[in-house]
Amino acid sequence: MVAGGPEGSGRALRLDPFALPVHFSAQDGGADGQIRQIELGRERVVVRRAVRGIPMKVGVPVAAFRGVSLRMMPADGSQAACIAVRIEHRDNALSVPLHIATDGDDGLAIWKSWGRVLGLPLLVADQDGSLREPFPRLGSIGIGKPTPRRRRRAAVKWRRPSILMRRKPGRPVANPTVHQDEREIIARD
Repeated sequence: MVAGGPEGSGRALRLDPFALPVHFSAQDGGADGQIRQIELGRERVVVRRAVRGIPMKVGVPVAAFRGVSLRMMPADGSQAACIAVRIEHRDNALSVPLHIATDGDDGLAIWKSWGRVLGLPLLVADQDGSLREPFPRLGSIGIGKPTPRRRRRAAVKWRRPSILMRRKPGRPVANPTVHQDEREIIARD
């Protein structure tokens, strides 16, 4: 899949997390032409760019990234304020934008989807630009308030006991009817 429009198209970046691998262009202030090419897969990210005429290719495993961040980008000149979802790396030059939109309706869902697909923690950018985790975790497991246990007795209180639903064995009659000295009625040749 190829994403990202030509330079100056004004098309917002919207990548589908369930259509990997994907190849797209992104803005890069340090690269020649202000553009870099990115290949994103479930296991690896490859960034291609040229700096002062020297082409470079950097491959980074997805596990080396800090997480998937959600950032509020303030209005800048002619551009309106927007929400950006990015894969954050310790080296900011290797951070990769995934989704940029002016409406925040689906930004949260996209952010969670990217975190789930790539297996990275979810991060939120504060006002000063620092990243933090919005939910407490223990390793890769999210920690939260435990859900109250369901009282088992209340769930089956109104049910009929299972012993009553079993088939009852035949009971002997107190005075059984015994037929003696009678002719059997059997159809024989």
